[in-house]
Parts: sequence; structure tokens; C-alpha cells
Amino acid sequence: MSESGATQEPGLWGAIKPYLEKESLAAFFLGVSSGFPFALLAATLTTRLAQDGIDKSTVTAFTLVFLSYNFKWLWAWIVDSVRLPVIGRLGLRVSWMLVVGVLVIAAVFNLALADPKQDIAWVAVSAIMLGAAGATFDIIIDAYRIETLKPYQLGVGSGMSQYGWRIGAAGAGALALVVAARTDWSIAYMACSVFALPAMLTALILGEPPRHRPPAERSTIPQKMRAIADPFIEFLGRNGGWLVLLFILVHKIGDTLANLTFRLLFEDLGYTNDEIAIYDVGVGFWALIIGVFIGGIIYAKLGLKKSVLIALILMAISNVSFAALAAVGHSNIGMAAAIGFENFASGYGGVVVVAYFSALCDLRFTAAQYALISAGASIVGRLLTGTTAGSLIEALGYVNFYLLTTVLAFPGIILFWWMMRTGLVDEAMGTAGTEPAPDEG
Repeated sequence: MSESGATQEPGLWGAIKPYLEKESLAAFFLGVSSGFPFALLAATLTTRLAQDGIDKSTVTAFTLVFLSYNFKWLWAWIVDSVRLPVIGRLGLRVSWMLVVGVLVIAAVFNLALADPKQDIAWVAVSAIMLGAAGATFDIIIDAYRIETLKPYQLGVGSGMSQYGWRIGAAGAGALALVVAARTDWSIAYMACSVFALPAMLTALILGEPPRHRPPAERSTIPQKMRAIADPFIEFLGRNGGWLVLLFILVHKIGDTLANLTFRLLFEDLGYTNDEIAIYDVGVGFWALIIGVFIGGIIYAKLGLKKSVLIALILMAISNVSFAALAAVGHSNIGMAAAIGFENFASGYGGVVVVAYFSALCDLRFTAAQYALISAGASIVGRLLTGTTAGSLIEALGYVNFYLLTTVLAFPGIILFWWMMRTGLVDEAMGTAGTEPAPDEG
């Protein structure tokens, strides 16, 4: 893979133009549809249940519905290898996008009609259904995005996808609250189903991705069973494949551990809700937006390897900023600086790291491999750090705790730097990061 991608025009227009290419705009609309099911299952459902008088222990138990997003790799191979009857004539990716989009809309309507006061168990089942449908929507959306974007567009496309995801999540959450305040929660949820349409319309307008490479046909039962294992065998069979998997698992442990505790720190430092809203939500949002934009530009200018290494270093340093805030104490300027740097690093890192993970996919197994990569990037941090953060803070104090999270970021930095030096980053790359569409070659 080339380190620079396509030649970029100088000046402001050269920085903005890649975001206006049809593939990048498509990534934005795909992101909008990807974000809204997650939002409806997160804060929106929590608010609905609380307003209906459901006890806190039951409300918090609903977080288990997000397990679908962690284990979506278990069925992602189906999206790669099963051609749907009749509608499959539109293309493998397009047909799955339309069918799963309809399933998401149906799941939203189903959850809308479930009444927490009358049957909380059915609400739980309905939420699980939406979680499974939303996770499957993510599978096909990620595959379509990766196969639509040209290799040099992976950075900008990842940024546009993040913009779309956040707008979709925030838009659905806001729409649900506004409509529920004026009518009821059932109508509010139904109204939010419109956010499934951008991805479906994008697939219909652009058609089958030009870089899609269907896997080999499987006729016998043993061959069909092999289709489940092929994506993982191919990935781990690359030179450096196991090291890349190790990097995926460990690169974000320190960052995840730190992010779990920011609100605890703010509470213990005596920040008011207004201060948190201004600095954590307000400053943080704009810093992230800027970070995403800069990430796309840096990726285009420096290429994949250098931009990812910078991202890993920035995410580690951002934890030091919270150690400094903990040492200084209550300081609005300190909070704005720490939150601003953290969100800038997250926005920048989210673009270039997602672009790298996208480039790792083999175009024959895009859905299955990206589902595995994205799940691996988050599941270790959630499983290993979610239960230890509080006890570590009590034992070490905030300053030493955040310094520890910085140290925990070093293995990922060192491992990626070593893979750069030895050439394993390039050798383990998938065809999504190297292979153009037929009409580009």
C-alpha cells in the first residue's frame, strides 16, 4: 500500500475536496444509519424506562443488549457468503442492505409497541431483537463502506462515517425526546425508524460496491462449513497476522480504562453539572469534530503507518493530561484543556485507526473480518477493565491511576512501531488497503 494515496491539491480546497467525493458522502450517510439503533438502545431506552417507573436495577440490566455488537462476528460470515433469493439480483451487498434495513425498521416498531408497564419481559426481548438487527446492519454497512471507498479514501471515508454515526445517534436521540414530549414513546420510536433510510437509499443509488470480491462458491456441506472459518484462517495465515490481532486486542486498553473514569474524577473534583455540560460535552464535541477532520487530512498527507503511530502516541498522552488535572484540582481551564485534548486525540485516532482496520480486510471476507476486528478492538477493554477501574483508583489515587493507563498504552505503541520497522504492517495488509476497483487498475 502506498503511504500517501492520491495526490492532494494544495490549500483549503485540497483539504475539503476529498470529503465531497461521492464515496466519502456515501460513508457519511451509511454512518447516520449505523448510529441510530445504538442510540435508541442506550440513553433513549434508559430515559423511556425511567419515565415509566421501572426500577434502576432492571434499567441497568438492559445494557446486556449491547452484547450483540461484541459478538456480531459470529454471524457476519453469512452476510459475506449467502446470496438472498430474488432480491439478490441487485447484488450481494445491496440486497443485504435493503433486507437488514427493513428488519431494523421492523425491530424499532416492535420495540415502540412494547409497553414497559405491562410487560417488561417483552420489552427486553424487543430490545434484544433491535440489538441483533442493529449489529447486523453494522456488519453490512461496514462492508459496503470499505468496498465502496478507494484505498486512498479510507481515511477521509472513516472520518465521514464517524461524523454520520454521531449525527445519526444524536439526531435519533433528540428526535425521540422531542416527539415523546409531545405525543408518546411509541410514536417517538416509530419516527426514529426514518434514520434507517440513508443507508438503504445510498445502496440503491450507488449500487453494488465496485471492489466487492465474492468468496468462492461452496456446494457441499463441508465446503459450506468451511465458509465460516475461511475469513479467520485467511487473516491469521498472513505473515504477521497473529501480531496484528494482538495489536488489535491491546492497543486501546489504557485509553478504555481511562475513559471509564472521567465523570468520577469530575465528581470528586467538585465540578457542577453546568461545568460538565460546558466543558465535557461542549468543548469535547467540537474538539472531536476537529480531530476527525484533521485525521482525514493527516492520513492523506502522511499515509497509514505514520498517521496511526501518531494516533497511538496522542491517545497515550491524553491520559497524562487527566493526571495533571487530578494533580491541579478543580480548574475550568484545566478541564477544558484535558477534555479538549482527549477528544481531539479520540477523533483523530478514530479516523486513522478505523482506516487501518478497514485496510486489513480481505475483499472476499470484508463483513466477517471487519466484524471480528471491531469486536476485538473493544471487547478486551470492556471485559478486563470495566470491573477494575474503581478499585485501582482507590488503591493508587487518580494521578497514579492515569499515569498507569498511560503506561498501559505503551505495548500497543511499541508493537506497532516494531511492525512498521520490520515491514509486517505492509505484509499483513488486506486487499481492501491495496486493491483498486477493476476500472481503476
